[in-house]
Amino acid sequence: MALLARLRSLALTMALAVAGLAVPAAGQTPQIAVAASVKPAMDELAAAFRQATGQEVSVVYGASGNFTRQIRQGAPFQLFLSADEGFIFQLADAGLAADRGEVYAEGRLVLFVPNGSPLKADGALTDLRAGLVDGRVTRFAIASPEHAPYGRAAEQVLKGQGLWEPLQGRLAIGEDIAQAVRFATSGSAQGGLVAHSLVLAPQVRALGSFALVPADWHLPLRQRMALMKTAGPVARDFHAYLRSPEARVIFRRHGFLIVGEES
Repeated sequence: MALLARLRSLALTMALAVAGLAVPAAGQTPQIAVAASVKPAMDELAAAFRQATGQEVSVVYGASGNFTRQIRQGAPFQLFLSADEGFIFQLADAGLAADRGEVYAEGRLVLFVPNGSPLKADGALTDLRAGLVDGRVTRFAIASPEHAPYGRAAEQVLKGQGLWEPLQGRLAIGEDIAQAVRFATSGSAQGGLVAHSLVLAPQVRALGSFALVPADWHLPLRQRMALMKTAGPVARDFHAYLRSPEARVIFRRHGFLIVGEES
């Protein structure tokens, strides 16, 4: 029986190799790709999962678009939590994800202004508009619309409010939303449109103030996750944990909406 099991395992390994898919080594800590907007929540989730199960995951944070490209190029991520469900659909259509995944949360966009900024934390962006006219706003932070879903949402908001063109030449564009937050909190920018989930972190909240931007000013930030076809048992266990009521409590605490629940 043991010989038969080893032969079956070898056959699976060879089949995946022929298909161009990486095979996770036995006992290897799975790598999880996570959108930067989820970092405060995910740090807590990974720790809670370790305490509950004794199992470890290795989490890498970054821009969802960059992760999608890396997975297409063979990066060995076993689970991907994207800030935009479209990237998950791309990987599913390419045959790299186990399925089309599911929405784990919906994000919100805020206007954040650092302490000492001449700009007001005004979710209607009235003071941002005035600050562009009177010269108070010289730098304004957003994430890359090309790589980061929150950057794309910020672009939609600014275009919809007639502020995109006036801000050209004044935008500080972060590679991902975490870098945009660093620009917005550093004092080098008068403010920025960033993720609600990141400004709720105590170390960021102490650096300024924020106001939610109307959710209907941009397309919904439906954040979707999916296992990759090469996912091992630990990644699958972690994926199941992220769907649990306990995990949803943590997501909500960090500013995310849970689809299908009252906000």
